[in-house]
Amino acid sequence: MAQTPDQNERISSPTAIDSADRLSMLADHLVLWVSRHWLALFNLALALYLFLPFLAPLLMRAGLTGPARAIYFVYTPMCHQLPDRSYFLFGEQRVYALEELEQAGVLEGSGILERRRYIGDAQLGWKAALCQRDVAIYGAMLAGGLAFGLLRRRGPWPKLSFKVYLLFLLPVALDGLSQLVGLRTSTWWLRTITGAIFGLGTVWLAYPFIEEAMNDIRRSTEMRATAKLDT
Repeated sequence: MAQTPDQNERISSPTAIDSADRLSMLADHLVLWVSRHWLALFNLALALYLFLPFLAPLLMRAGLTGPARAIYFVYTPMCHQLPDRSYFLFGEQRVYALEELEQAGVLEGSGILERRRYIGDAQLGWKAALCQRDVAIYGAMLAGGLAFGLLRRRGPWPKLSFKVYLLFLLPVALDGLSQLVGLRTSTWWLRTITGAIFGLGTVWLAYPFIEEAMNDIRRSTEMRATAKLDT
């Protein structure tokens, strides 16, 4: 269908062109901002992801059970939340073995699903919404991200090959799988050490590639923005 002169005039009007240019410039500014601050965004997201699981026992302590249980529920798909593999706040101990919880009468005869649902009480304390290993993994990633932000100013961060990365993965795999199949029971400090090794290795593997990609995006966006100004 042929366009009328009025339609052609509206399509090519300066207002329409200016609006498109403004949207394009806004998109470029957003891309540039993200490419420059991606590391801060990653670190902020990790800090928030770690903070909320420890906010849950604080809320339980304050009697705000609704918001606390909402946090436990949100983190359920991300972590098994087994109490014998989680940290506790405001109780007699910071960590409990399964046998200790059974002796206390809170998990006696319970299956794994019932164990997951137990969040604690006033005597034993309330568990964090992330297990010990996940706290170590994401805590190490946050620490590694902060270190990466400081050290990248001195020059390109050396890249880690995937073969070497497997060495960082091996301890957590052996510790987790051997416990999963029932060969042995891990301890909180083994979960912490192996999780931290894995988290640091993940940062070392991924962040230099992300930094390189963000630099490429920033350069291409700046060149495109400069070309637009010249036209």
